[in-house]
Amino acid sequence: MDEDGSSLGVMNTQDALKLAQGKQMDLIEINPNSKPPVCKIAEYGKFNYERQKRDKQAKKNQTNIELKEIRFNPNTDKHDLDFKTKHLRQFLLDGHKVKATVTFKGRMITHPEFGKQLMADVVSKLEDISKIESPPRMEGKQLIAYFIPDKNKIQTVKTPPDKTKPDGNTTV
Repeated sequence: MDEDGSSLGVMNTQDALKLAQGKQMDLIEINPNSKPPVCKIAEYGKFNYERQKRDKQAKKNQTNIELKEIRFNPNTDKHDLDFKTKHLRQFLLDGHKVKATVTFKGRMITHPEFGKQLMADVVSKLEDISKIESPPRMEGKQLIAYFIPDKNKIQTVKTPPDKTKPDGNTTV
């Protein structure tokens, strides 16, 4: 390739180097794995600067998904459950992955049904905006479930339905 992007065709490596030196530029190997390798005649400093600029822009446009965790106790009261579930809901609406943990302490592990019921309540409260990445499962003395935001469900929750009067006119 020439400095303006036009193709020069297949040529010998020595001929390409002489052509680049004649223009006082560099011969830069773009794709060494292709047959024949693809090279470009350009200034290496400018080429490297533009490549770094592209990489930086790609990194900036990358989305980072954080894992947020909320811990529950099998004896968590209804108000606390609602409060913590509201936080989980907000994390999901912000696009984060969420981990809900029910921790059993001491002899609470003898009644895992309390924790399972609590986790079922959490799942039912979050099912309208999320997908369960992994269903609730026991890991030692913890019952753990992972949720990821469901963009389609969130979109339907965020957009309110049209408010129309019975005669078909919209309210303003």
